[in-house]
Amino acid sequence: MTEIIGVRFKGTGKIYYFDPGPEKLSKGDMAVVETSRGVECGEVAMPNCHVQDSAVVQPLRRMLRKATPQDMAQVEENRQKEKSAFLACEKRIAARGLEMKLVDVEYTFDGGKILFYFTADGRVDFRELVKDLAGMFRTRIELRQIGVRDEAKMLGGIGICGRPFCCSSFLGSFQPVSIKMAKEQGLSLNPVKISGACGRLMCCLKYEQEAYQDLLRSTPRVNALVSTPDGKGVVIEQNLLTRKLTVRLDKDPDAAPKVYTVDQVKLLKDGRVKLDKQELERLKNLE
Repeated sequence: MTEIIGVRFKGTGKIYYFDPGPEKLSKGDMAVVETSRGVECGEVAMPNCHVQDSAVVQPLRRMLRKATPQDMAQVEENRQKEKSAFLACEKRIAARGLEMKLVDVEYTFDGGKILFYFTADGRVDFRELVKDLAGMFRTRIELRQIGVRDEAKMLGGIGICGRPFCCSSFLGSFQPVSIKMAKEQGLSLNPVKISGACGRLMCCLKYEQEAYQDLLRSTPRVNALVSTPDGKGVVIEQNLLTRKLTVRLDKDPDAAPKVYTVDQVKLLKDGRVKLDKQELERLKNLE
């Protein structure tokens, strides 16, 4: 077992392990640590605890110190510098006519590097912009192109559910989300209804998927052949949450379909969740 602390550098970012040494820290404390990109100050998300050796990526870096008032003053000063750097970079982008949108600026704790995050539709030649910024700030400059999901995570906002974005409030990392998930959950494949503010499929489709898969294992799918108290029929609609099926009976296909609970039917041949080519073509840009 290895004793560690977990440090997070962004509000809902990934948690990184560090060796606390003899220090005992609590959740919410600030710690100064050395990372691959230099000295950083982050929030303790996991206090001193022991984890399996296999869960630790070696070599485990040691925490430098618990943040002092001077360190916190440095962090606040960097936040003010970031605002000025953001405005200065936007002006240079406009002056050079570059097709890119500046999203965020981040100073490393020691001021040895400034990171500029931006989005763009394609590749952007920003070499001259880097020279401009290096001349202005006299430090190392890094421009990093990010995706629309990362932009939403950085900026935050309110989703169509009326709550803050999942990505900016509690999701530590993005998980793959597919059109098939929306289909299995019985959602309308209308891009407006299944995509978030970022224009990609809603993240909540992923963390609800396990529950729907569990229900699908015991619920006949659409087009499944079932036996009912009134005879054989084909499932034309299902409601996974209420566990009710709408069935068109073989003996009277022109009559109104009947509704049964899952317990009232017996599965004879299950159906499949399918996506036709037109649906895939229309929605491929959402994934």
